[in-house]
Amino acid sequence: MSGNQGTQEERPERPSEVDGTAHLFSALGKIIKTLRRNAGLSQAELAQSTHCSEDLISSIERGVRTPQPDFLMRADKALGAGGVLAAAVDDVREALARARTRHPDWFRDFAKAEAEAVALHYYEVQAVPGLLQTEAYARAVFRHRRPLYDEETIEKRVADRLARQAILEKWPAPTISFVVEEAVLRRPMGGRGAFRDQLRRIIEIAKLRTVHLQLMPTEREEHPSLGGSFTLLTPRGRREVAYTEIYGHARLITDPEEVRMYAERYGIIRAQALTPHESLAAIEKMLGEL
Repeated sequence: MSGNQGTQEERPERPSEVDGTAHLFSALGKIIKTLRRNAGLSQAELAQSTHCSEDLISSIERGVRTPQPDFLMRADKALGAGGVLAAAVDDVREALARARTRHPDWFRDFAKAEAEAVALHYYEVQAVPGLLQTEAYARAVFRHRRPLYDEETIEKRVADRLARQAILEKWPAPTISFVVEEAVLRRPMGGRGAFRDQLRRIIEIAKLRTVHLQLMPTEREEHPSLGGSFTLLTPRGRREVAYTEIYGHARLITDPEEVRMYAERYGIIRAQALTPHESLAAIEKMLGEL
């Protein structure tokens, strides 16, 4: 289901804490904050200079989100850091590589292809796509899974999921689109308070100029793909592939004819879904109704 695989509810678990590299990202966050202040820049101004969101800058400075290598290079220039941030790029790459190897074996090939893709298209029928999930929503997904995960596994899975979201921060950005069934956003996973935050997160991402997000209304009388969720992705320098996942049974599909069928379905789904503008308005209305 498009990479959609819950405990310490009060304390956010950083992706890096799982493999012991929290100190690296925490230290980088403090350094970036100090350099920004010394440069006389606000978080919003640094965000504009580095082609990312103000929320991301805040999260990085607090050590909650991982600063990606390309961000560090842009920030080094924007802050006049003289190579201080650029010097950390190799260490960050190594930490991110370790994070990717934490994924379950059956998911690892997809996670690697996803991280390297230049185009990503997600169709989701069961849960909010993993790249859009908040920490609370992701934890609820893993906590309620059957058979039950132990607490350590839950925390690792949540951390891995949040680490994948670095794709949304890459620059140059890959082509990213989502089509989500309306029913997904009618199920308040994690409770109404947590789900409000989830809808706000979706709205935030839907407003990014690098993302196209569409809602598929339940009232549609025709539908080209009732077989479940899937993902289409194009690795750099290679042909488009498709990915499906049902109860942990994953398929990374490379056969050109089968991939073409998934691409055709996705095209029709997008044509039948609400436009991005209509989708954003509909989700904002849902948020207002909670």
